[in-house]
Amino acid sequence: MIINVLIGFGIAFFGFVLQTSVAGINRKVIARLQKRYGPRWYQEFLDIFKLLSKRSVSHGWIFDFGVIMALGGIIATAMFMPLTTSLVAFEGYDNFFIFVYLLAVGMLGMAMSASGSGNPFASIGVMRALTTMLAYEVPFMIIVLTIINLSGSSSLTEIAIYQQALGNQWFMIALPLGGLVGLIALMGMLGKKPFETYIAPAEIASGPMVEYGGKQLGMLFIMHEITVFIEVSLFVHLFLGGAENIFMFLIKYFAVYTVVNLISNVNGRLKIDQVVVFFYKWPLFLAVTQAIIAIYFGWVI
Repeated sequence: MIINVLIGFGIAFFGFVLQTSVAGINRKVIARLQKRYGPRWYQEFLDIFKLLSKRSVSHGWIFDFGVIMALGGIIATAMFMPLTTSLVAFEGYDNFFIFVYLLAVGMLGMAMSASGSGNPFASIGVMRALTTMLAYEVPFMIIVLTIINLSGSSSLTEIAIYQQALGNQWFMIALPLGGLVGLIALMGMLGKKPFETYIAPAEIASGPMVEYGGKQLGMLFIMHEITVFIEVSLFVHLFLGGAENIFMFLIKYFAVYTVVNLISNVNGRLKIDQVVVFFYKWPLFLAVTQAIIAIYFGWVI
């Protein structure tokens, strides 16, 4: 058990280093596309370490405890994430629904802390984040339940092995409508444009993050990077057949995050009511259509 816990912490740390590096590289890529030089690829590491060395202002024990709860919950979630079909800290516990429940711990900790700051922008950001979550999770869960029905398992490793056993017939290709819904939902999870409603720097001053600084902001940056690692990894395992080795995992991970980032940088931001209407319109329609086609008619590419 101790070895499993150490491996789990190693996976969480690996996820932080991987995502922070990929995010830094993507900042460079976007800058070059916009004919700018851009920051150094390791600038995000420097920013986090600098924040962790600074003091922070407290708004009460709920404000402080929420940050710890958020970071702890996300680290605990990342510990269960398989990197490859053979590299998982807790075999049999890489169940999709475990990630759904554990991710909620980190998100609720963040919501509790931000609301405890007393800043109205933070409260508005939290409400927008929860509303956005409710919007994208409905079509996303329909597609995931379809995948679970087809593969016969809710284990991420088993779902990846199922796709590999079919000659790498990824669900992204076998269920094209579902793959599109999954990609759109991933953009909502990551808060990428046009679904950047709960951050909206020019409107609500970064929403939940408005009152944070110093060590607390540094901890939330770490939480953010690990959260992105979890969400992108979920997409890789559910829709891209996972990975048989770490090299393939890195390629798929980098490709998914880069595509999402490129799409985000050519879009504007929707209003919160437009986000909800959008997800309950096209993605929900496509998700239900894909589920009916795949489950009841058995039509899979």
